[in-house]
Amino acid sequence: MTLWNAVPDASDKDRAAALRDALARGNAILARVGPILTHLLATPDTSLFSDELVARIRAMCLDLSSQVLRAQAEATGEAGREAFAERHGEALAEHFFSSPQVLSHCHALALEWQLSARLEAQYGMDPVLSPVLQQLIASADSSQASAAMAALAAQARFAQSQRRMELPLGELPGDLFHELLLGWRAFNGPRRSDAMVRAEAKLRNGFDESAGRLALLARLIAGMGDHAREALDIEQAGVPLFLTALATGSRQSRSMAVLSTNAKQSARFALGLRAAGLSGVEIENQVLRLHPSAEPIRGLESLEPGEAAQMLAEAGTLGIA
Repeated sequence: MTLWNAVPDASDKDRAAALRDALARGNAILARVGPILTHLLATPDTSLFSDELVARIRAMCLDLSSQVLRAQAEATGEAGREAFAERHGEALAEHFFSSPQVLSHCHALALEWQLSARLEAQYGMDPVLSPVLQQLIASADSSQASAAMAALAAQARFAQSQRRMELPLGELPGDLFHELLLGWRAFNGPRRSDAMVRAEAKLRNGFDESAGRLALLARLIAGMGDHAREALDIEQAGVPLFLTALATGSRQSRSMAVLSTNAKQSARFALGLRAAGLSGVEIENQVLRLHPSAEPIRGLESLEPGEAAQMLAEAGTLGIA
């Protein structure tokens, strides 16, 4: 039974109400993500959990803490940076676990990579180079070709980092980078020395958000102009470009766009695609590409893209960045 078949003679008003109910149910699921992750990550023995996502999120937080601690060790004159990072890494990572922003970002990256790996296994989709990206690289517009090459290199680095369960500091969004350093400050408390102030300044001076993968993908989508709609075909665009186009077109955060690809968030996913301008048939194709056994949500064409975007905005984002 599809969402619409549950109300066979439903009016547009009834259908909108049904979609809002589906979004509310999806929100209830998403609201539990943060507390559950916090609980799981606070447990030292990850062998109790077989969830690959939890292990990946934990590893990324540990990698972030190690990078910060290596900078701290260098600034304070510690003899062995790696030994210092290893000695204090777990404690600082535990501190980062208490940040909903850090957890939700790492969770979204882990889900994105999981989706990329699944689609590569199912359909042979390259997680780095997609047909759309290949076309952009070959563009006669040198600025667009250059942006596409930069995005390709960034995606290749992301794939390598995810295989190693790492997350470079330079790949964080600017606000999250700032949040992380504030967490580091709080972790050290009154122990914060002049050397640590210098270490933080060095990290901040070396940070360039515009060179990060997410910024490069967003810039590439913006540069496509009216052709950005081509990136809303996940098979042609590839996972990273598709997710960026979905977030941009539906006016959601990229993390929320990633979460919407979950099978239990099909209403949000379909509304996001409608908000981005896809037709009912196009939406159905994308939903079935991700979830072949899903029953399609029909009747979305009765909603204007602006109405779909408004519905998503009213549903809220639960504080997910």
